[in-house]
Amino acid sequence: MSHFHLRDGVTHCEDVPLPEIARAVGTPVFVYSANAMRAQARALRQALSSLDDPLIAYAVKANPNIAVLTTLAAEGLGADVVSGGEYKRARAAGIPTDRIVFSGVGKTAGEMRQALAGGLCQFNLESFVEAEMLSQVASAMGRTAPVAIRVNPDVDAGTHAKISTGAAHNKFGIPIGDTPAVCAALRSLPGVELRGLAVHIGSQLTSLAPLEKAIARLGSMIAQLRSEGHRIRVADLGGGLGVQYDPALPPPPSPGDYGAMVTRLTRGWDVRLIFEPGRLIVGNAGLLLTEVIRIKPGPKYPFVIVDAAMNDLMRPTLYDAWHEIQAVAPRGEEMTADVVGPVCESGDMFAVSRTMDRVEAGDLVAIRTAGAYAATMSNTYNSRALAPEVLVDGSDWALVRPRRDDEAFLADERVPDWLGRAPR
Repeated sequence: MSHFHLRDGVTHCEDVPLPEIARAVGTPVFVYSANAMRAQARALRQALSSLDDPLIAYAVKANPNIAVLTTLAAEGLGADVVSGGEYKRARAAGIPTDRIVFSGVGKTAGEMRQALAGGLCQFNLESFVEAEMLSQVASAMGRTAPVAIRVNPDVDAGTHAKISTGAAHNKFGIPIGDTPAVCAALRSLPGVELRGLAVHIGSQLTSLAPLEKAIARLGSMIAQLRSEGHRIRVADLGGGLGVQYDPALPPPPSPGDYGAMVTRLTRGWDVRLIFEPGRLIVGNAGLLLTEVIRIKPGPKYPFVIVDAAMNDLMRPTLYDAWHEIQAVAPRGEEMTADVVGPVCESGDMFAVSRTMDRVEAGDLVAIRTAGAYAATMSNTYNSRALAPEVLVDGSDWALVRPRRDDEAFLADERVPDWLGRAPR
């Protein structure tokens, strides 16, 4: 069930009409459905319910808004973080430290100290030199750091090249063939305790086949390490399950399909399983609400110029990503158009030659599936204000990140004294 739906000819988020939010907050604005997030979290929990105490650690990078994290914390989700800032956000949202996994290929010594001092479930290490740094940091603090080794299984995820993370040429993880030697070397490092292995092959996966291959390879490595005397208690299977952006395409595997596969493949592993869903939980729980500035004639199709831009939603420009675009109050007519923003880049576009609801200047438009990797990747190019974020819960709604306007950004910047001197 979609939590964005037409009622009396107007699109609502749960029980709130989108024009009400636009009038109060302005556009562009991100709108999130709390109940859509809850539904996805519960569906995944149910799909994994046959497992022994799994940890679902939401990938904070997908959408780090504190209100989103607090909503998911109340559903029992932990957090997968990749920076000190994400760690702080997870803690601010009330996520217990023993449900926080610290991933990422470039952890600094400062971030390691921060997480060791505050507490965490484990670090997912991506190289032996990283393990050496963590050993030094932990030893100096008199702590023992719980770690898992992230293996690179050399599996093609079958997704966009820029969000594929499990092939041999990707920067992530330790080549799976090097894992036994790395784990053996860890024994010589003080302050580091090996707990398990981790794998993550990419994002927006629309087939279970690559995941199955990666998980099978991980299982074989767990068995080998145990035969060599290592105590493997944890297996982090990552995330990456895709969501449906284009309703004309077949839907990706469901949480139920995924859960059945994981249960089958990991039977007998005798480990605690960790999962890192992000997009799966929040992707379809959000949209970008924008207003049509004007319709400009084009050589083949008209340009629908909206007040949102590539700085608000980078995915179409960055990944050639497809997002469904709908009129908030459709008239029942269609047009074919290029939907673009006002930024001074030819790449500032949301759709090309798109058949869509007919719109006019002043109409509101919803760009769907913008709950993940949208606001979190936004920027201020062309000195554009960061779009606000709104959370809807039934008939209630609240501004959970205000618009950051020009005055706020100017207040952050400084002119050196010498530039203020009169010219000689």
